[in-house]
Amino acid sequence: SVMLQVVYFKLSGGRRLFKMSPIHHHFELKGIPEPKVIVRFWIVAAIFAILSLSTLKIR
Repeated sequence: SVMLQVVYFKLSGGRRLFKMSPIHHHFELKGIPEPKVIVRFWIVAAIFAILSLSTLKIR
């Protein structure tokens, strides 16, 4: 998210993609408590891990 923020800032002439970077600070500034943000990131990571494991060919 930091790299996205920097590249977008340079290409857009000073506009920001997120209110603050790293992205978890963006959600905190929007009023979402930090523990809720962390748990949601864990859930998304678990879903992606399950999806990636399901794409492996088991022989």
